[in-house]
Amino acid sequence: MQARRLGISDCFEFTPRVFPDHRGQFVAPFQEEVFVETVGHRLRLAQTNTSVSRRGAIRGLHFADTPPGQAKYIYCPSGSLLDVIVDLRVGSPTFGEWASVVLDSVEYKSVYVAEGLGHAFMALEDNTVMTYLCSEPYNPAGEHGINPMDSDLALPWPQEIEPVVSEKDTAAPHLKEALEQGWLPRYDDCVAHYEKLRAAN
Repeated sequence: MQARRLGISDCFEFTPRVFPDHRGQFVAPFQEEVFVETVGHRLRLAQTNTSVSRRGAIRGLHFADTPPGQAKYIYCPSGSLLDVIVDLRVGSPTFGEWASVVLDSVEYKSVYVAEGLGHAFMALEDNTVMTYLCSEPYNPAGEHGINPMDSDLALPWPQEIEPVVSEKDTAAPHLKEALEQGWLPRYDDCVAHYEKLRAAN
C-alpha cells in the first residue's frame, strides 16, 4: 500500500494493491501497519457507515466539534465519487483550502480525514457506495455542516453533473457565517488532540 499526504495537513490518501484473477479481485482498503506509520497513531474504530448515492448526490460539507471530533477513513467499494476535504480549523495555515481525490472501485484509493476537517463528496455515477470507518460514534449535538455550494469555498464539483443536495445541507451556513458565529474547530485544539492520540499509541 502506498500513502501520500494531501495538500492539507492531517489528511492522507492511501492506494492499496488490487489482486485480480479469473474469479474477480481482492483488495485490502485499510491496512493498520501502513496507517500507523503514516498518521502516527492507530485508528480508533467506533462505528462504520455506508451510504448509497445516485449520480450527482452531494453529502456534506460536514464536521464535528473537536475534541473529540470524528476522524474518518473512507473508501468506495462500488461506483465512483469525488471526495473533498476542507480545512475548517480556525488558525490553520491552510484554513478554507480544500483537497480532492477521486475514489472508485477500480483503484480502491482511500482517504483519511482527521478530526476538525470538513468532508463532502459527490457521487459520479448511480448506486455509488461509500464506506466510512469512524473514530467516534454519531453525535447529533456535535455534528455541523457548511453549505457545499458556498461560492467562497468554490469546491470542485463537476460542472457537467447536476448536483443533488439535501434540504439540510442547502440550509447549512456558509463558511463566513460559521466563522463569525464561532462554530468552527480551533486549529490549536485539533493539534493538541492529535498529539494526545499519538502519545497514547
